[in-house]
Amino acid sequence: MTYQHTSQIDIQTDPTALKSVLAWFDQFQTSPIPHNIWLQCQLALIEGFTNAVRHAHAELPQSTPIRIEVSVSDRAIEIKIWDRGPGFDLASVLRHKITANDPNSEGGRGLKIMYLVADRLTYEPDPDQGNCLHLHKVFDI
Repeated sequence: MTYQHTSQIDIQTDPTALKSVLAWFDQFQTSPIPHNIWLQCQLALIEGFTNAVRHAHAELPQSTPIRIEVSVSDRAIEIKIWDRGPGFDLASVLRHKITANDPNSEGGRGLKIMYLVADRLTYEPDPDQGNCLHLHKVFDI
């Protein structure tokens, strides 16, 4: 039997909406994801949503939606976060953040966390929905 569960949520550009995002993500605790992987993905989701609010949507109205979609199968979890911001070069920013050794550096820790959690992390323009941050994590059950 193959397990597949997908859910999505549209949430306003509001840092206090993180509580709602986390409550929504709780539905995936009962899936086949090992608990430690679920916790890592929850942290990555927090960082991804927070980055969308603080950076991608910094100049946009609070009513601008951020769409989040999570898909879980027997062996993997995928988290997609769409924003309407100007976009950026993820590979370039990650190269800089991973090689930088300043523990007091404020920006970019969230991207580094997501990179370390993910087996694959991309950020690409989506012609219909803005930009999509896509985290893919494989697990064995």
